[in-house]
Amino acid sequence: MSFRLKAAITAAFALSAIAAATASDMSIAGEAIPSAVSISSMLPQAPAAGSSAVVFATPREVTQSLGDHNHSNPSEVPAHSLAALVDAQGVPEELDGDMKCLAGAVYFEAKGESLEGQLAVARVIINRAKSGRFASSLCGVVYQPSQFSFVRGGGMPPIRTESRSWREAVAIAQIATEDEWDSLAEGALYFHARRVSPGWGKTRLASIDNHIFYR
Repeated sequence: MSFRLKAAITAAFALSAIAAATASDMSIAGEAIPSAVSISSMLPQAPAAGSSAVVFATPREVTQSLGDHNHSNPSEVPAHSLAALVDAQGVPEELDGDMKCLAGAVYFEAKGESLEGQLAVARVIINRAKSGRFASSLCGVVYQPSQFSFVRGGGMPPIRTESRSWREAVAIAQIATEDEWDSLAEGALYFHARRVSPGWGKTRLASIDNHIFYR
């Protein structure tokens, strides 16, 4: 046996002893590392025919996409209350005929009441126009004879258009027309003031502020 081979074998046995002695104390996060070294791996070996040397690629940097964090326009975020929805309504420069009739009915019937009460009044007028049992337009419903006590002589009294009550009525009319908020008396076609008892015999849906609503 050549001196070079003897030296390699001796070195291999020495490394095996060291590895065995320290294996029980070694802990590595990652792939397992052999606790003993093969003797044959210590001997000089010629590369196999046609094989090439192993080349380790340079580690690539791992990146993570942060995604698109652009938020939508705050004005497009749905309101979480009827009051917030009313505040978000823009004031139109001019109201068309039907919208003015609807806002006027809300103003005179429910001015000073809760927003829910005003919305319920507006929805009644819209429901009537869609029902086929009343006039087909909002103005036609509002001005139908003997339906709304504020209508006198075929018209409405003057409206204080600079008042907060009018601005609320217009906003409620817009919300009701666009069906942006459910009424507490959804589906109602009739209502009357609490102070009267007409005995209609209709299905009662809700009592809101000074009005009772029926289907």
